[in-house]
Amino acid sequence: MSIQILHYEFLGPIPLSDWGPPMEKIIYILFAKVKNGFNPIYVDQIEKTDQSDFFIKNEKFKCWIEKAGNEQSLHLAIHLMEDSEENDRKRIVDRIISHYKPRCNIE
Repeated sequence: MSIQILHYEFLGPIPLSDWGPPMEKIIYILFAKVKNGFNPIYVDQIEKTDQSDFFIKNEKFKCWIEKAGNEQSLHLAIHLMEDSEENDRKRIVDRIISHYKPRCNIE
């Protein structure tokens, strides 16, 4: 399954509970599952993580739960950028934030 965000293809969304490390050089979006689909609530990028509790320990986790209603409604989509630099990923993250205004990035 995939989802188009701006003109970028993201893998997912999948339930956040189904995610497992590692992740390397990606942009990720957290969504709240709603009746008609998914609402983006947070977007960011990461160079690399092997931590299985990466999302739970994120400082925005509480905001995600608030906006999604519960942990079961949290879904994750990722855009792989294997040969990218942090600035490349950050530029795309900023464009997505500017366009969609995910509530946990804005607050």
